[in-house]
Amino acid sequence: MPPELGALKTRLRATWIAGDFGQIAKASAPGAEEFIKGLGLQPGMKVLDVACGTGNLALPAARLGAVVTGVDIAPNLLKQARENAEREGLRIQFDEGDAEALPHEDAGFDAVVTMFGAMFAPRPEVVAAELMRVCRPGGFIAMANWTPTGVTGKMFKIVSSHVPPPAGMLPPVLWGVDATVRERLSEGISKLETKPRMISLAYQFSPAAVVEHFRNYFGPAQKAFSALDDNGQAALRRDLEQLWTENNLATDGTTRIEGEYLEVIAVRS
Repeated sequence: MPPELGALKTRLRATWIAGDFGQIAKASAPGAEEFIKGLGLQPGMKVLDVACGTGNLALPAARLGAVVTGVDIAPNLLKQARENAEREGLRIQFDEGDAEALPHEDAGFDAVVTMFGAMFAPRPEVVAAELMRVCRPGGFIAMANWTPTGVTGKMFKIVSSHVPPPAGMLPPVLWGVDATVRERLSEGISKLETKPRMISLAYQFSPAAVVEHFRNYFGPAQKAFSALDDNGQAALRRDLEQLWTENNLATDGTTRIEGEYLEVIAVRS
């Protein structure tokens, strides 16, 4: 691995370890369960959840009777995932690993799923190859990727305008563009379907408090704020608060947005 890539991976791993993503994952958990239920998983199917975080996809898949393995680069998130599974009495294997070098055998899974996770790895072509490698012929890959035009995609754009991403890092939200996905999954796939979908994200506090919630618990936001001086932090906070306020559908002092993502279902040939 070239030294610059190794340094980038170390930086990205530290970003996801920072904060407490478990607090962020709570808002998307209902939508993650809905995503899993729409895949038609059957009891006994072998399922790999790539960039599993605290288990938002792995847990509902296991509840359906699937034999589930989760993998993530952040050991603190895996610890939470194991605790979440144990709390429900679910048997799920959670492994530490990189989406660009999955520690799993070829064609070992009936379904490979990832929600707002694998899209953040720095080399999308490598990720695509790995997702296909571990999926058996006739199995499928299911992705949920934030779009550039959705609220969350706009949030990433705002953050990048204040704190530029690492050199050579493509925007993760390109995984939310149909044409890009079709290019990246152009080989080894017999059928590919994409569909824009919405996920409801609700917070029991104001848009301004949502910004602080992300600053405290979301690793990328935490790192971005820490890279800025006081004036820079104030400007970033102002832009993010405006975004959340403009897109807030709640009228009772809380915050609720509809976040757009691209659902990708690719059948392995």
